[in-house]
Amino acid sequence: METWCQPPVPSVPGDGRVLTLYDTASAELRATSPEATARLYVCGITPYDATHLGHAATYVAFDLVQRVWMDAGHSIHYVQNVTDVDDPLLERAVATGQDWSDLARAETALFRDDMTALGVLPPREYVGAVESIPLVVDRIDELLASGAAYRVDKDIYFSTAEDADFGFVSSYDREKMLALFAERGGDPAREGKRDALDPLLWQAERRGEPAWDTHFGHGRPGWHIECTAIALHHLGNGFDVQGGGSDLIFPHHEMGTSQAHLLTGDRPFARHFVHAGMVGLNGQKMSKSKGNLVFVSRLRDDGHEPMAIRLALLAHHYRSDWEWTDGDLTQGEDRLHRWTFAATADRGPASGPVIEAVRAALAHDLDAPTALAVIDAWAERVASGAGEDREAPRQMAEAANGLLGVVLRDD
Repeated sequence: METWCQPPVPSVPGDGRVLTLYDTASAELRATSPEATARLYVCGITPYDATHLGHAATYVAFDLVQRVWMDAGHSIHYVQNVTDVDDPLLERAVATGQDWSDLARAETALFRDDMTALGVLPPREYVGAVESIPLVVDRIDELLASGAAYRVDKDIYFSTAEDADFGFVSSYDREKMLALFAERGGDPAREGKRDALDPLLWQAERRGEPAWDTHFGHGRPGWHIECTAIALHHLGNGFDVQGGGSDLIFPHHEMGTSQAHLLTGDRPFARHFVHAGMVGLNGQKMSKSKGNLVFVSRLRDDGHEPMAIRLALLAHHYRSDWEWTDGDLTQGEDRLHRWTFAATADRGPASGPVIEAVRAALAHDLDAPTALAVIDAWAERVASGAGEDREAPRQMAEAANGLLGVVLRDD
């Protein structure tokens, strides 16, 4: 699957810092420790509608992860999937009278356009579920051979009981797991399963739905094994960060991790499990199922600057749950105007201490709100006429771009 274009990332004066991130599995802040190449996997979209601000906030957050690592001298191996066949996509296609594959292609293309506009660094591999079916089939074969998978009629399920560390990522109790599993695509009431929490690995063909011919018979892969197979194939086990929204903690990341444990015999699947908070609107989480969405593409079509949208998202800490209002965008537009004025001034206060303060904030669990406040204060000093350093505005523009992904242009 085609990824999007890499935007220029300027070098920033000074030395990068070690990135510390909150790890869901250990429930603590821990320093990341990549090798020369940092390995990142972020779960992608199910492309049945346009990119909403909840999506955008998540991908901007993991864009910051890449930028902090790059600033510290690491190269990045970033992989993202696209769940381009799944129940929500098929249901939307039926509801709108579209071919499911056409809908998936159109919405994936729009997602790429939105990510490009927001300055989000692209994955090295952008991988669809459909193109990964051979990988998935091989992994299911391994799980069947080891006894960690079993058949119910023509479907194949993963046996969570085979992993002694099941629950490692979320630490949720069984009651909460069962409730979330039912809410988020699971089938706890399915008769014939060994355990109510066992997830589908392979779903046999249903009437009117797409299916692929394999030695399992006609069918399609389950949701969780898709990401497990893609991540293991492209990144290997023990990569640095598994990321996504907090709604993926369970069942998606829990199930995928458990499958990887049994496939590789090694732990952990990822060194950090990092999750972004939920963005709400009108008192509810922004989601396609609720229909309470603010789309990036619609804001762009209405003439709003993508960098102002990005700044509006960065004003909230990535792990926080928050509610979008029109004031967020107004604040982002005002901040973009002030920063652009300061970055294109003839002179300004020394940039070195400001850049180091931005670095320190981002290295501490991606504290973008503090980083923004630091640059705000510098821009206010420029507006007041303070400072004689002719290089400072240019250096601050490079820092805003390189570290925060905010491009400042005086068009």
